[in-house]
Amino acid sequence: MAREVRVISPDGEQLGIMSTGEALRIAEDQGLDLVEVAPDSRPPVCRIMDYGKYKYTLKKKQQSAKKRAVAQSLKEVKLRPKTEEHDYQVKLKHVTRFLLDGNKVKVTIRFRGREMAHRDIGMEMLNRIVRDAGDLAVVASTPLMEGRLLHMVLNPSPKALVLKRAKDEKRLPAEEKNVQSGEEA
Repeated sequence: MAREVRVISPDGEQLGIMSTGEALRIAEDQGLDLVEVAPDSRPPVCRIMDYGKYKYTLKKKQQSAKKRAVAQSLKEVKLRPKTEEHDYQVKLKHVTRFLLDGNKVKVTIRFRGREMAHRDIGMEMLNRIVRDAGDLAVVASTPLMEGRLLHMVLNPSPKALVLKRAKDEKRLPAEEKNVQSGEEA
């Protein structure tokens, strides 16, 4: 018994319902493949196409989508409740740099000994970091106390990601010029 299939041409127009053998013959006459695209419909739908080319373009689309995807990693900045102003400013610069690079930032405050009695100082420090990071950061997880550690996670805000993209675009043309002139960075 010859199975009936609905056939679609390479242009996308319907050729109608025909036997599988006849559809295969039409595909071979055109030098193309017969590919079943909707096996569950009645009758099944087959398309005449160059299957190798189709797989190649699908692979290229996946590669370009992967290339455009933003790879985020988690960076950590550690502080203590007694961290002085200058050290705090250095750590804040690290936080803003990580956020501008498109990374998540985990801010951890470690308490030792009697410092555990002053957890409010740690909370104030985390709130100050959020305030000082400004519109570059979005709080992903609120401050959480686990044992002697108080930590929270910051995500880069949409504004930080826009600034990162702009920075990357400025860097790209310079790298292309070096490659064209035969220099290496």
